[in-house]
Amino acid sequence: MTDPTTTVDSARILPHRSFLRRHGMNLLLLVTDVVVLVALILLYREVHFVAVVFVVLLIIGNTQAGMYRNRFTLSLLDDLPALATRYVLAAGVTLFVLVTLGRVESPPVSLFEWGFAFVALMVARLINYAVIRHLRSHRMFGKRTLIVGCGVVGTSLAFALRRERQCGLDPIGFVDSPPPGLVGDLPYPLIGPIEDLPALITRYRAEVVLVAYPHVSEHAMVPIIRLADRLPASFKIVPRLFELVPVKGTMDVISDIPLVRLPRPAFRSPFWPVKRTMDVVLSGLALIVLSPLLAALAIIDRIVDGPGVIFRQERIGVDGKPIELLKFRSLRPVDTAESETKWNIKNDDRVSWFGKFLRKSSLDELPQLLNIFRGDMSIVGPRPERPHFADQFSQMYPYYGSRHRVPCGLTGWAQIHGLRGDTSIAGRARYDNFYIENWSLWLDAKIVLRTISSLTKGSG
Repeated sequence: MTDPTTTVDSARILPHRSFLRRHGMNLLLLVTDVVVLVALILLYREVHFVAVVFVVLLIIGNTQAGMYRNRFTLSLLDDLPALATRYVLAAGVTLFVLVTLGRVESPPVSLFEWGFAFVALMVARLINYAVIRHLRSHRMFGKRTLIVGCGVVGTSLAFALRRERQCGLDPIGFVDSPPPGLVGDLPYPLIGPIEDLPALITRYRAEVVLVAYPHVSEHAMVPIIRLADRLPASFKIVPRLFELVPVKGTMDVISDIPLVRLPRPAFRSPFWPVKRTMDVVLSGLALIVLSPLLAALAIIDRIVDGPGVIFRQERIGVDGKPIELLKFRSLRPVDTAESETKWNIKNDDRVSWFGKFLRKSSLDELPQLLNIFRGDMSIVGPRPERPHFADQFSQMYPYYGSRHRVPCGLTGWAQIHGLRGDTSIAGRARYDNFYIENWSLWLDAKIVLRTISSLTKGSG
């Protein structure tokens, strides 16, 4: 079975949604909070550094609590505990700054004024929620929605959206692959099968996808959702045993049905450009600092193994596109076919003592710093594979092609867990996909640190 995650480059074909349409609610709430806080600061005549600290801390706290993200159900009573907690924490840290600056004897803002400011923020938010619900109920800024699953749960969601128009979702239809004869009367049309989900998102310009127990296995749904996840549509999933699942954290709810929000793909994170910037800076510095070592290795390789120090090989990079990988040559293949199809040269008698040293120490991979600098690779990511084996593994392991959602890397989550060389391909795919689903700058930093640790121990 061909992995569907490698067959469509769908991120380029969905029409662009305007920034205001995607983030209008977030901006309205954020701007209102800032305007109210600035107005209160001017009213209290306390325009100084401490006031700025309080505003920044409160905005950060509310952002961390998800108070500025798009949510289907808006209720001030539901949000009040989280808002109050962040307000008290921001005020506490601000008062600590006052103590540090020696102004505790004459606090600039009284307890009443602190309380009044909180009430003003809550009133402003209450008005905002009312305005947003009104606009949504009149189908203004409603998000085009697909419901994946036309069973009991899916139809319950559809009827709930008909009743609760203030959720801001405008259903287009169902996507499912039910057995023949099992589809009854549906509130919206069944517009296509599960395997066509990415194409249907594109065709109908869907902005939200609700996954509600479709008539296929969860195992089969994973690669389809991963492919569709390349599109700028947000995914919410009804959890298994949802009747027992409490709504908390970043979860959402429609009527009495909780929804788990799938995190945004790594490449859509606001920190993803930072990863590329770090790749360029670190690889560039490494090329400069390590240039004497690179020159020495090249000279020894030329003396021991003859001409052709740099070995070039086609590998598969992000979105299944080929890249030319650079390495110090540790063995000269008989021909191109051998290079492309021979799995491992670890025990090949043609490998010289220096070639074995390069491979054992991983120094043969240092030229890949140039791959990183020019954008073919990243410092951290799934290791790139040759096209011959990438095709084979995509046929054999359903989730293998999902590794190509991000740029390949010099080191990765699978490598630091020992999955390299003659180890499980299925295991590598699981670890690489775990890395992609949980990507963060800190995870990259951990992988780099553990890679350095393994190299200094001589483990390769």
